[in-house]
Amino acid sequence: MTYFFHICICFALVILQTTIMPYFSFLDKFYDLLSPFVVYLSLFRSTRESLPVILLFGFIMDNLSGGPFGLYLTTYLWLFIGVRWVVTYVDIRNSILFPFVVAAGVLIQNLMFIGAIMVLRPGSWFSSLAVKTISTQVFWAIFTGPIFLMLFSYLHKKFFRRMNEMFSKKASNV
Repeated sequence: MTYFFHICICFALVILQTTIMPYFSFLDKFYDLLSPFVVYLSLFRSTRESLPVILLFGFIMDNLSGGPFGLYLTTYLWLFIGVRWVVTYVDIRNSILFPFVVAAGVLIQNLMFIGAIMVLRPGSWFSSLAVKTISTQVFWAIFTGPIFLMLFSYLHKKFFRRMNEMFSKKASNV
C-alpha cells in the first residue's frame, strides 16, 4: 500500500508539473515538484520504502524531459543520499529547517543540471538567465517547500488512516 500511495503522489506531481503548471505564466520558473517529494522520502520514510519510488520516477522524468538520460535519476539519488547524510549530523526534521532543506535540494538539483550541461557542451558558460532562474526557483522552494512537506505528511497519514478503517471494516464483516 505504501508504494501505491507514493506512486499516486508522484504521478499527480508529474501531471501537475507537465500539464497544468505550464498554463500559468507566474509558475514558468517553478522548480521540479518531485524534489520536495524526494526530500520528504529522505526525511520521513525508510530507505527500503523510498529507493524504488525514487528510481522509478527518476527513470520516468528522464524519459519525459528530453535531456540526457540518467540526469533526473542521478539527481534524485544524490538528493536522497545528501539529505540522509545531513540527517545523521543535524536534526532537520524540525519544521524550522524545512524551507532551507528543500531550497538546498532545489539548488543542488539545478547545479547538477548545469554541471551536466557544461560536461556535455564544453565551453558553455553560466548565463545570467540561468542565475536568475535558479534564484527564482530557490525563492519558490523556501516558501512552498515546507507546505509540500506538510502536505505529503498529511496525505500519507490520511491515506493510511483510511486504509486501516477500510480493512478493519472488512475484517469485522467476515
